Amino acid sequence: MYDLVIRNGKVVDGSGLPAFKADVAVMGNRIVKIGQVPEAAREEINAEGKIVAPGFIDPHTHFDAQLLWDGCAKPALAHGVTTIVPGNCSLSLAPLKAKHRMKLVGMFNQIEEMPLKAFKEGVVWDWETFSEYITRIRKGLAINVAPLVGHSVIRLWVMNEAATERTATDAEIAEMQSVLRECLDAGAAGLSTSYVDMDEKLLPVPSRYADAREVEALASVLGEYGRVLQIVPEFYDSDLTIARLDQLAELSLKYNIPTTFSPLFMNADNVDAVNRVMARVDEQFARGARVWPQVQTRPIDISFSFSVPSLLFMRFPTWYKIMRFGTPDEISAFFSDSENRVKLIAEAAPLQGLWPTLVLRHVETDANQKYVGKTLKEIAELRNTTPVEAMMDLSVEEGLEAHFLSAGMGHNDDAKVAGLLNHPRVHIGASDGGAHILSFSTYGDTGYLFSHFVRDLNLMTVESAVKKITSDTAAIWGIPERGMLKEGMIADIAVFDPSTIARGEEKFVNDVPGDGHRYVRDSHGVDTVIVGGGIAWSEAKGYQDARGEVLPGVREMVAA
Repeated sequence: MYDLVIRNGKVVDGSGLPAFKADVAVMGNRIVKIGQVPEAAREEINAEGKIVAPGFIDPHTHFDAQLLWDGCAKPALAHGVTTIVPGNCSLSLAPLKAKHRMKLVGMFNQIEEMPLKAFKEGVVWDWETFSEYITRIRKGLAINVAPLVGHSVIRLWVMNEAATERTATDAEIAEMQSVLRECLDAGAAGLSTSYVDMDEKLLPVPSRYADAREVEALASVLGEYGRVLQIVPEFYDSDLTIARLDQLAELSLKYNIPTTFSPLFMNADNVDAVNRVMARVDEQFARGARVWPQVQTRPIDISFSFSVPSLLFMRFPTWYKIMRFGTPDEISAFFSDSENRVKLIAEAAPLQGLWPTLVLRHVETDANQKYVGKTLKEIAELRNTTPVEAMMDLSVEEGLEAHFLSAGMGHNDDAKVAGLLNHPRVHIGASDGGAHILSFSTYGDTGYLFSHFVRDLNLMTVESAVKKITSDTAAIWGIPERGMLKEGMIADIAVFDPSTIARGEEKFVNDVPGDGHRYVRDSHGVDTVIVGGGIAWSEAKGYQDARGEVLPGVREMVAA
């Protein structure tokens, strides 16, 4: 008797080949038969009219902290995601000395917009080494985790305060190599670094002080294991992005490692730039390098309130400085001062076309509920003021808890985005799951892929879309025994209805430690999600079995 049989479904196996009708039988944690399965099973799923696919893999997330209080990485699992890659952008929660904890929390707060209170009330700090962190997150893990180790924290571990002051000595680089080996042995899937991010003091993160010699030394260690190097390049400048791409290509060729960079957005004003980047990607692949750009499926939508700093205001120093360093009372007083207002309005002028289009999406007081759902242009007209002043007035009146939405800011030309997603050398990812929780919902990118690009626009086939987020990702990252539905493979499976799969509407929920809020999206059309042979989530019963694993990349020791 089998443990589980999924019957009557249409199997999309992750290979990109056409779907076929079949049953899928599971024993323990493995797929043992695909075809007609007349034998009974302890548990059966009727998948008539549904797709049976490999579990989806999300290669760019920041669930590092959430996994400490939520082993399901909710709601990613409910969207069919069975494997996540945290630790991107040079930041991971290990290795980390006790004295550096608040420094790292500040970086997560600044870069990934993770609330300080969530760390204070949701995290029990009982690890320092990467191995100890892995042991910690294994408790109650329901989703697979292929964690990266962050370059910034390795630098901080080795160099202490000097990590944010200078380049490393030869001895320090050698020690970083040893620390990286320890992390890879403990289960790290690779290394992440960043060339753009800033810390809690708006100074460069530790990884940005590294010279090319240091990065190459760490890449050589990745070469010993065949593991991934992920970077955040200067994505706002195509020439700098291409230069980083070339640097990755040389490392990939020299040390035989896969590399990936993100983000890569297709906006109305950068089509030529993206085309140049992709042309260079093609050139480097032709040389034998593996340099995978990551592209997200969803348009850029950003929500914000002035109760927390928003990256939307990074280009406006006066705005961002008071948001970043001011107390709520100080921000309100700053916005209320007439002289400050003159300066703020002038500084915001370069985006004068944006502010009137912002939508007020949430307030706390009854008096302002009548404005929810209206644009700032409409509210300003009702209040006889300007959109920017209306934004400040509402924020003061709401104790900084007026929330605004800027929708469709970019990456929203469907035909051009689909062209990128379909490109054979584009890696679908960059969801940022677990981060920016008060700016946008980082969940449901897979549902949007199938509902929008496959079903609504017919710009991708379901087979090619599944391949992009399963077997392609597993192959790029060296994730073993996953990404395909084949006999003998681990049973990570997503069952979904192709006619209804989608992401739900963005909603504001209160489920973050410290009485915190975030934006999330429910899944639509996902029926059952199986991890390691057990039903981890179903539409009927919610979250269930916890069989998640920590998944290091395949170790490929290179002969001396």
